[in-house]
Amino acid sequence: MADDWKRRIDRLHENLVRRDDPAAWVTEADAVESSYRYPDLLVRGPVFGLAAQHTGGRDPALGPWRDGGDDGAWRVLKPLISGSPQEARDSLNSFLWFRAKDDTDDPRLRRRLLDAVTVLENEPADEIEVLGCRYRVVRADEFARRGDDGLEPPRPTDPEPGNDHSWDGDRDRVWPEVGLDIDPDREDGLMAGAMKLGLRSFSYSGPLFPDHVRRDSELAAERYPDIALLPVGFSVVELADGRWTTRGILLPSPHDARRSLFDGMNEFWPMLYEFDEEERAEYARVAEEFKAAGRADEARVGDSLYRVCRIERALRCGPDGPEPPRPSDPDGWGPMKLHPTMDDDGTLHYDDE
Repeated sequence: MADDWKRRIDRLHENLVRRDDPAAWVTEADAVESSYRYPDLLVRGPVFGLAAQHTGGRDPALGPWRDGGDDGAWRVLKPLISGSPQEARDSLNSFLWFRAKDDTDDPRLRRRLLDAVTVLENEPADEIEVLGCRYRVVRADEFARRGDDGLEPPRPTDPEPGNDHSWDGDRDRVWPEVGLDIDPDREDGLMAGAMKLGLRSFSYSGPLFPDHVRRDSELAAERYPDIALLPVGFSVVELADGRWTTRGILLPSPHDARRSLFDGMNEFWPMLYEFDEEERAEYARVAEEFKAAGRADEARVGDSLYRVCRIERALRCGPDGPEPPRPSDPDGWGPMKLHPTMDDDGTLHYDDE
């Protein structure tokens, strides 16, 4: 196994040299520097999303509609950002319900989709197959890097959202992992390959994790030994009283996280934490200074330091594809009915409980 991974790293290095790609070399140099400045990997916990696999036996009435990857590959359908398996199951429930509502006029196909929805309304199903496609709730672990100055901020080579650096109004968030094949053998770069090698045997350890959580983690390393890396994400964290605490959701770009920090200081936190007038004014002033700086990654208010933090995600894969939720992954609620009852002809019944 070690020889196999050494060959993979050697192949990555050879390809990098052969490509003679200046941008790739800069990205690799950035990753090497980061490994020295932020050498520690901190586990933030699991996140969940949806993947799809085309299984064949497709009904010709569906036309071009296809969710899974080519040649049986698993493909990311919904970003891995949900905090619990049931949240991801609910997103699959909605995905299939709207497919039945909007993407077919064939009552027979609609009924098959609605039958799958019924299962998801009544069972905590992590996988369901319908109309030639397997849909699976999948799990990844989040990691943040830490160094002497705390958690790692965005790197200069991390991609920004094109030319849209607006601070006001709604903006579509584009998750680069959506539509991406889940491929542990994809050549993500030399440092990424080394990280995948290091994570193969990773499992939760230490007294902070209960026995059943550690046991599930060890089993996952055996059953899903291969590692696929997802595109990096970003979040807002706060340093107060010597501890880093998450203050925002995972977002796809540094600027999305900067906007989250600005909106938090300027709008949401004053209402959520019931700031007095002096606190509101101080946070509003810092928010405007942060916005004026353009691409700043830190803001300080009183004794609190807020930072845009870089988050990496690793997804385990085995012979049957990406890892589903583990028995020890906590769920905050169970399955439920999310949408109105739909007839085979598409008629909705809003008064049906």
